Amino acid sequence: MEITQTTTAAPSLAPQTETPEAVISSDFETFLKMLTVQMENQDPLNPTDSSEYAQQLATFSGVEQAVLTNDLLSSLMVQMSTTGMAQMADWVGKEARAAVPAQFDGSSITIAPNPASVADKVELVVFDADGNEVQRSEIPLSTDPIEWAGTDTDGTPFPSGLYQFQVVSSSNGEVVLAETADIYTRVQEVQNENGNSVLVLRGGISVLASDVSALREG
Repeated sequence: MEITQTTTAAPSLAPQTETPEAVISSDFETFLKMLTVQMENQDPLNPTDSSEYAQQLATFSGVEQAVLTNDLLSSLMVQMSTTGMAQMADWVGKEARAAVPAQFDGSSITIAPNPASVADKVELVVFDADGNEVQRSEIPLSTDPIEWAGTDTDGTPFPSGLYQFQVVSSSNGEVVLAETADIYTRVQEVQNENGNSVLVLRGGISVLASDVSALREG
């Protein structure tokens, strides 16, 4: 007796991803079945007003359109954020100006102060990564960039690490403005986080592209 061997293809275990349109179509069919059952089982002596069925259909249609609109908006946001990152690709390697800490490694750091116009004295206050004040010095009443050498009064270099800069403006001995100073630092990477373009600067510091006030060649 001859035995014929039959091979049955194993079913695919790959997950099937349904599109929003397929989900909505399935939900609409379920809705129609439920509506049909409701109509079949209504009280013949007290039938449901046809306007109620129309209202239910209109409600479902509104939900359907809202789901499709949300999907379309999400798709547009992804495309816009990707386009924004592509446009900022040439930012990498340049120096961005922002109010962020700076990575000191022995090279001078460019600071862009913005003192109060009514000040008669302006100081640059330097803090280390732990928030401790390590230096305070008087600077000109000007918005021109200055270079911080990263050395003490006797010329001893500060340790490498992150430093924060604050510009303190005083008038007649009273502080009228104290704010974090902008610094120039190199852009190392551009990322997309929750639809926002984020710049990764030297030292691993992240800042929103919208918080960058200037850009220059490195």
